[in-house]
Amino acid sequence: MKTLLSTLIQSALQDLQARGQLPADIQARIQFDRPKQREHGHFASNVALILAKAAGRKPRELAEALVAALPASDQVERVEIAGPGFINFFLTPAAFQAVLHQALDDPEAFGRSDTGAGRKIQLEFVSANPTGPLHVGHGRGAAYGATLANLLDNAGFAVHKEYYVNDAGRQMDILAVSVWLRYLEALGVAYPFPPNAYQGSYVRAIAEDLRQQHGERFRVEATDLSDLPDPASEPEPYLDALIERARRLLDSDGFAIVHAAGLTSILDDIREDLAEFGVTFDTWFSEKSLMDRDLVGHTIATLQAGGHLYERDGALWFRSTAFGDDKDRVVRRENGAYTYFASDIAYHANKFARGFEQVIDMWGADHHGYVPRVKAALQALDLDPARLEVLLVQFAILYRGSEKVSMSTRAGEFVTLRELRQEVGKDAARFFYVLRRADQHLDFDLELAKSQSDENPVFYIQYAHARIHSVFRQARERGMTLPDWRNTDLSPLDSTHEIELMDRIARFPEVAEQAAIDREPHQIAFYLKDLASEFHTYYNASRFLLEDERLRNARLSLVRATGYVIARGLGLLGVSAPEQM
Repeated sequence: MKTLLSTLIQSALQDLQARGQLPADIQARIQFDRPKQREHGHFASNVALILAKAAGRKPRELAEALVAALPASDQVERVEIAGPGFINFFLTPAAFQAVLHQALDDPEAFGRSDTGAGRKIQLEFVSANPTGPLHVGHGRGAAYGATLANLLDNAGFAVHKEYYVNDAGRQMDILAVSVWLRYLEALGVAYPFPPNAYQGSYVRAIAEDLRQQHGERFRVEATDLSDLPDPASEPEPYLDALIERARRLLDSDGFAIVHAAGLTSILDDIREDLAEFGVTFDTWFSEKSLMDRDLVGHTIATLQAGGHLYERDGALWFRSTAFGDDKDRVVRRENGAYTYFASDIAYHANKFARGFEQVIDMWGADHHGYVPRVKAALQALDLDPARLEVLLVQFAILYRGSEKVSMSTRAGEFVTLRELRQEVGKDAARFFYVLRRADQHLDFDLELAKSQSDENPVFYIQYAHARIHSVFRQARERGMTLPDWRNTDLSPLDSTHEIELMDRIARFPEVAEQAAIDREPHQIAFYLKDLASEFHTYYNASRFLLEDERLRNARLSLVRATGYVIARGLGLLGVSAPEQM
């Protein structure tokens, strides 16, 4: 409909130019808004206000001239001028029927756009450290990322989904030591378990698998660990000393086996968990691969050659303040080890080296201070920092009744994503996670997510889809032949309820495109709630299985198109569209 109205206005502009009433070189980007109040029409354009100065005319006077020059159209009922020069369009039922034909002719294409024009976008999300199962906080990033990937693909972008596996560094070493100590415990070697190591029962399970596969190969005696710092008074130095002792006692091969046992088990669990949540990735990128290929060293050398690094107190620093960061950052510690930041610089340089035109990272909201330093590093590498977009995701806060559930990965006190799915179901979890903007706090109401009531938005929308299919089942049971959806006469659809429902369907392409541009999946969720509401109202006010075949087929076609759009919208959110409930 916007395309039609744009064509009409463009024709009016050309007519005024041909008659010398507008400069020949005048051009405008014609835009439309949907007025919030129906008395202001279905669409409004501010084109007269935009062109008034260049045309040397008052906005309202120019609007009157444009309206007078508009070609006639059977899809425009009337045009009115409002305020200082807004042009309001009131459409005929034929305009909405034309859009309904589009939805029925090619349901899979309806709502898609070519806005992205095939641009290559890399989307990195979740990327939780493989030190434990995914919890409900990670679930929000997973649902948001997967849905945004669907929206961007729907808008014509070439989307590549990636999970960055933090399989190197201190956290993975702590996991390895945690597994090893539980392994020793299973062999009867009594030794106090560090309070700041990973406590979850999953660690015991990994340790037991290690014992079954390798027997007592990694056994040591408690006396071999007796001269380390006091874990109570010096917990972090103790852990570092324990890691070094494990490396020495187990030798490099042994420690690598224990390390891999923890990593492989947890990463396999994460892959399976996400797949069951409907979230998959094109690439699982290993941080360790950056080290193995010396990409970190190469990137740091490039920064050094560009004069962006300096030494101080035995460490190597990146001069990030030169690019707007609040302080300089260490990239190599005094012991020669690269920092996490150094790895992240190399990783992002590698992303652009792989040919992505734009990179979108999804990070926890607590990483907001990390954004300037990464962008500073890209700028120092002569990469446009604007090509990196960072979306911050607040963790979801889970409530059981009125009680907030606390979570700590190391302490093993958390509700896993798997447990959440088992309790409320995949569909409710995916939908509830995207009900708010990602950078807003989300209180996850378990009782509401499980309820089968109109208050539960996902149930309300899915029930609309199931109702639609119940109409078709009833028609078949009565021996009625369903219409040819692509060739049905839709002209009988002119009631208020039908116009409103068709208008809501017509909005789907706009909403889907805008949700992708704004990176806001919740726009789809809210749209579907409105569409379901319009349908339930129509369902309760109308009869569909009429003796009048012409009217029946038109109404069934409207119902069918509604079902198509509900299913398409739910599909973008990763939620199923059941035919029976």
